[in-house]
Amino acid sequence: MNLGQCFFGDCKQRILLLAAAAFLFPISIFGQSADSDELPDAPQATAQQTQPAPTPPNTPPPIQTAPAQTPSPTASQTGSSSSAQPAPTAQETKEQREERARRELEAEEHQRMLGVVPMFNVQSDKNAAPLTSKQKFQLFFKSSTDWYVFAITAIDGEISLLGQEYPSYGEGGEGFAKYWGAAYADTFDGNLWGNAILTSWWKEDPRYYRMGHGPFFKRAAYSAITTVWCKRDKGTWGPNYANVAGNFIGGAISNIYYPSDQRGFGLTMGRGASVTYEGIVGAEIAEFWPDIMHHFTKKHQEKLDKQAGQPTGAATAPAPTTTPGTRMQPEGNQTPTPNPPDQKPQDQTPQ
Repeated sequence: MNLGQCFFGDCKQRILLLAAAAFLFPISIFGQSADSDELPDAPQATAQQTQPAPTPPNTPPPIQTAPAQTPSPTASQTGSSSSAQPAPTAQETKEQREERARRELEAEEHQRMLGVVPMFNVQSDKNAAPLTSKQKFQLFFKSSTDWYVFAITAIDGEISLLGQEYPSYGEGGEGFAKYWGAAYADTFDGNLWGNAILTSWWKEDPRYYRMGHGPFFKRAAYSAITTVWCKRDKGTWGPNYANVAGNFIGGAISNIYYPSDQRGFGLTMGRGASVTYEGIVGAEIAEFWPDIMHHFTKKHQEKLDKQAGQPTGAATAPAPTTTPGTRMQPEGNQTPTPNPPDQKPQDQTPQ
């Protein structure tokens, strides 16, 4: 789950990452409220039966109706507490599971933060179907060839060029191409090994599974731990070997294209640790971003509702009403006057 690389690229974005983490920390997150529905106990039959009221003589006997029959509890319903669980559904076949994973992956590939930053490796359904090796490589390819990755690595390369981080790369267009290529290669290598090759080999899920509810610090700790602890294809959780190993393998491969004075064991370990740290920050953002959006969306909606309920000028002035027996005068004289009383027709006598 190399979320740090998917979100922000190389280590030049640490300042932005720290700013994002500082922004997320003070936000209050509502805890989870667990509501349990308890079924009332079935009423017990009384030992005494009500006596029918006496009927007057010469009254036809009442029509006998069959009492409503209730299903009697079976042994499986009364034997143990586990019988209260619903009956298990039919076992999902391998083809059905792969089809469900395909649909879920297709939905994930449209997830973006602010409509820009890809969040393809984020999953909110804890019961999501495991990905096949082919689907893991598909997710890696989608994450590595998205336009945002090219844009963020180009910005990273430009920053390195302006700071002349590696003078041997030169200046101008050639120097920019080398800086950009190095930044993109760092993202591509870590993503390939940490999210595709090793996850397929060790049967690990490369995605980040959101907790989505609970106390803030519990969720923050969970997000940080997922960098070294992940969900596996069979549904259990265990050490995240693929992510950690992929970060350091990517750091080792970078020795091929970085200048000679930027190679060595120490620099390799530093790059791997830096990318792992960025993955922690990326996981925190993936965990809390939907809550942040919900918070601001709710505030914005409350503001709109408040504005809609306030009277504004004459547009909201109540319309004049009339009472029976009155009529309105032309504009300028709004005083209602009573209608003239009805005139009785005069008696006309023939002459």
